[in-house]
Amino acid sequence: MADETPPISTQVSQLAAADPDAPAVTCSGQTLTRRELDLSSNRLARAFAERGVGVGDYVTIVLSNSIQWAQSVLAAWKLGATPTPLSARLPDAELEALLDLRSQALIVGRDDPRGKTPSVPVGFTPDPTLPDAELPEVVSPVWKSMASGGSTGRPKLIEAGGDSRFPAFAGYGLGAQEGDVNLISVPLSHNTGFTTFAVGLVQGHHLVLMPRFEPHEFLTLVTEHRVTFLATVPTIMQRLLPVYRADPDAYDLSSIRRFWHLAAPCPPAIKQAWIDLVGPETVWELYGGTELQALTFIRGDQWLTHPGSVGVVVAGEMKVLDDDGNECPPGVSGEIYMRPAPGTPPTYRYIGSQAKSRDGWDSLGDLGYFDADGFLYLNDRRVDMFTVGGRNVYPAEIESALCGHPDVLSCLVVGIPDDDLGQVPYAIVQSDGLDEAAVVAYLTERIAGYKVPRTVEFTDEPLRDDAGKARRSAVRDDVIARLARAH
Repeated sequence: MADETPPISTQVSQLAAADPDAPAVTCSGQTLTRRELDLSSNRLARAFAERGVGVGDYVTIVLSNSIQWAQSVLAAWKLGATPTPLSARLPDAELEALLDLRSQALIVGRDDPRGKTPSVPVGFTPDPTLPDAELPEVVSPVWKSMASGGSTGRPKLIEAGGDSRFPAFAGYGLGAQEGDVNLISVPLSHNTGFTTFAVGLVQGHHLVLMPRFEPHEFLTLVTEHRVTFLATVPTIMQRLLPVYRADPDAYDLSSIRRFWHLAAPCPPAIKQAWIDLVGPETVWELYGGTELQALTFIRGDQWLTHPGSVGVVVAGEMKVLDDDGNECPPGVSGEIYMRPAPGTPPTYRYIGSQAKSRDGWDSLGDLGYFDADGFLYLNDRRVDMFTVGGRNVYPAEIESALCGHPDVLSCLVVGIPDDDLGQVPYAIVQSDGLDEAAVVAYLTERIAGYKVPRTVEFTDEPLRDDAGKARRSAVRDDVIARLARAH
């Protein structure tokens, strides 16, 4: 990033000086103006400094989406520290594993289960006698450090390659504009939420945070705040549809100018429904990773002519390789590899893991192919694919077909051992009113017989978190263990 770009903390203070009374962040009915956010984070930064936080230190933030979360991240940047946002729902064992990867100066929102690192609790309020005046300008050497459990469940940290001189123009490619009203419905501990938050801060957005996703509340916030920009995930898109369709006159989505979805494959029926609701020019999809080596974009009208695609490469480089490292021709699936554009500095560093690389190209473990027009299509993650009688099966394909049923709220498919075929599909479905026979009948008309689940389990709980993620390997292990106990 250009040296002339000031750090995020300075940009926030400049915006506060330019328009102090503009709303900066709203959550749970409380709003802070730009000036209030700037001054309160100054005071909080001084409280963090009293506890030992300085330039280059790491501050682990274990909070739900909240105004305290926004203040804490900004306070870390004002001290030149690196925020590491973690889910407030992490069990102690997972938290410990992530904390062990790198030393921290402070934990916000949770005691260190190891007893090693100072902490401040949820709801912490700094001493009111601490000054809220501007702090000296400093740059965080690493502007974010995101956690990932990965498909295997082994934790790692993904550190950004750049420092906190994060420019406002970073949001222009996403169609974000100064002064947008930006609804964040995904956890801020997830890269989608964190990066959208950062873009909103430096562009002077009114950031509307949801503490936890709830469909009616999402639609109400869009309506009341006239939301113009949002980035969400397919599982949220799916959960919204039945609530909106039950009473469409209660909500107004016409203010949305840019509706992004990312982080997981979107079932075509869900995407088509949103294109119909808000228009093809409004719905955009992004494929990439927290690692940010390369990205693809696709607009809704492009998707209508290339259904199922995640778009064309707009940043960095991508190619599809077979198992021998040969580049696959159009239409032939393989593993997707990517790298930044030549001459670009590294965009990430792993802590606790090693990248899968071939000659300077990295893989995130996704399988897919390019068509003759240069549009990329995803099959699934390599680790999730399984074989039925020697034929490859991609759980995402089955889930995508099943999500087209209006009574399916969420679903997950895994492969389980079978004495005859090696593995067979097993589906877990969250639904109102469906039974196994109905699910099987529905899928039989849409996918090949060997892909139809042999068993369908029903649940009342969502199968993905609010970031659209599911730990498929843990689900598979649980299913196999329960079946073993049953026999």
